[in-house]
Amino acid sequence: MPSKIDRRLFVGGVVSLAFARPAAALTQGDATAFIKRLIADIYKVIDAGGSEPAMIRQFEALFGRYADVEIMAQYALGVDGRSASAAQKSAFSAAFGSYIAQKYGKRFRQFIGGRIEVEGARKIKPGFEIKTTAYLKGENPIEVIFLVSDKSGELQFFNMFLEGVNLLLTERSEIGSMLDRRGGDLTETTQDLKNAG
Repeated sequence: MPSKIDRRLFVGGVVSLAFARPAAALTQGDATAFIKRLIADIYKVIDAGGSEPAMIRQFEALFGRYADVEIMAQYALGVDGRSASAAQKSAFSAAFGSYIAQKYGKRFRQFIGGRIEVEGARKIKPGFEIKTTAYLKGENPIEVIFLVSDKSGELQFFNMFLEGVNLLLTERSEIGSMLDRRGGDLTETTQDLKNAG
């Protein structure tokens, strides 16, 4: 028969669960402010006027801080990730994060002398879509869209569209081609990603 202490602990636990406050839901304001911070940090790197290798290293650090690299890497790997070991997935994720940061960091160098403005936001199933416009020096403006979510436990962007080009779909296709060239060998493909960065 349960003791009085056991019953009190049980009742106390039920009461505390009943009155527990749910975690605050992600709001449009949160997502918009997050992207504004990302833009501000991008321009800190640009305005510092460092060399291209130095800027790329800083963009890589920003990507690691603001992007959900693990989810992006999993999506890019697709079904080929099902048979991969935890160690292989971890190594691929690290190489993928560095590769993407360097690839798109070079694109961000186009923004020197320009500006990025947040134009609006809308709710999507995983979080929010934040639409921005990059006004480039001597070029036509380009649309840059970030998809933002906190499903991983922290606020991060998990996809990006540059002039309508879906980053994740593009990289999934490229990673698939790299795997095909390596006969499906993920370890060799991971090394190729490191060399491509």
